[in-house]
Amino acid sequence: MMLAAEPIIAIATAPGRGAVGIVRVSGAQLQTLILAVCGQMLTPRVATLLNFLGADHEIIDRGLALYFPAPHSYTGEDVLELQAHGGPVVLQILLERCLHALPGARLARPGEFTERAFLNDKMDLAQAEAVSDLIDASTTTAARSAARSLQGAFSKEIQTLAEQILHLRMLVEATLDFPEEDIDFLQRADAQGQLNRLCAQLARVLLQTRQGVLLREGLRVVIVGQPNVGKSSLLNALAGQDVAIVTPIAGTTRDRIEQTLHLQGVPLHVVDTAGLRHTAQASDEVERIGIQRSWQAIAQADALLWVRDLARAEQVQVMADDAEIWQSIQTSYLAHAGAHCRVLELHNKCDADDGASARHLVPLAQNAQVLRLSAKTGEGLEALRAGLLQAVGWQALPEGVFIARTRHTQALECCRGHLARAQKCLLAACAPLDILAEELRLAHQALGEITGQVSADELLGEIFSSFCIGK
Repeated sequence: MMLAAEPIIAIATAPGRGAVGIVRVSGAQLQTLILAVCGQMLTPRVATLLNFLGADHEIIDRGLALYFPAPHSYTGEDVLELQAHGGPVVLQILLERCLHALPGARLARPGEFTERAFLNDKMDLAQAEAVSDLIDASTTTAARSAARSLQGAFSKEIQTLAEQILHLRMLVEATLDFPEEDIDFLQRADAQGQLNRLCAQLARVLLQTRQGVLLREGLRVVIVGQPNVGKSSLLNALAGQDVAIVTPIAGTTRDRIEQTLHLQGVPLHVVDTAGLRHTAQASDEVERIGIQRSWQAIAQADALLWVRDLARAEQVQVMADDAEIWQSIQTSYLAHAGAHCRVLELHNKCDADDGASARHLVPLAQNAQVLRLSAKTGEGLEALRAGLLQAVGWQALPEGVFIARTRHTQALECCRGHLARAQKCLLAACAPLDILAEELRLAHQALGEITGQVSADELLGEIFSSFCIGK
């Protein structure tokens, strides 16, 4: 249990008008507040219909009161929830009444209720993060995955890995304590086999975690190409509505246009950009600024849809400009993105292609998927959607996906690195057992950062500050 802290109070429902609004209180010894506001003691965990009373016993509202005594509550402390009508003024009056009726009480910080639940061992850090992720979920798949994490699916996987590492540490520490046993003791215990199986299990959890990160954070997909190759038409086709203006005039798109799409539950933040060409060729200053912003979007992209025009494949200058654009993309984006870059080269306007154009349009994006499509007719769009999901690494795993964050994958990658070095130690002719023990300790520590068994105050502050007030 955490040290005694002052009671906290907040409106736990979203701002604005609604049918029902909730004022939530958490702290120790809430009986004084209950008597003052409710006029009677409450039966634990039973909803009671009553009048909420002001300081002069005037009726503020009539609603439901719920009392959860510690430790059987969300925060692990005494918790009182007052469910009133959801008018902003009514809730504010009820909030102020609770603050004045409970000595030492204060307004809750964002996420402080869930932070207290974590500190009071009602949930671990991964589960606490899943609360926020469930609230923020933008798709059904993301919501279900967040619910799995909240129920402890992700935490159980991490705990299983941690227990196996702990068992290996025990074997190695025992060998260090009794050096006469030497390496034979580890061989008889099949330490190498245990470590190999552990690494395989870690790889599976890491794959699931990466899928969870995709569900939570999505990816920024940028559509690039020369003017008038069909970038805006492609955005409209993917979105299923006219998001961007489309005309035959080159340079119609002057600024970035963003639209969030969902493919199999994965949020993709698609950005249409101004057509790329030499700044000197731009028609005016507005287009020049738009081109600069296009390059800025490319630098921030998680994936690129590079659109080329089949209808102009026989024009030498157009092909030369394409080659120059691709060289610039390689220099400004791919060189920095490294192994994480994802590029799909799209040959658009296949509806106007007689077959001869395709022979002139030589793919330029090395090791990238090349697709023919028509943004006008919709031909090839399904292949594009499937190719885009494949390019970003999405897989529908049979065992399901739990929501996850980038810091989780970073911790798992760190753990995998330490386990890999531990494997090298075991394979060495004279196994350096002290180094082996240290690598296993560091691997175990990396897993502890996920669930909060090892966490810095700065990390906790950053995580819970992103929550809504009242949660």
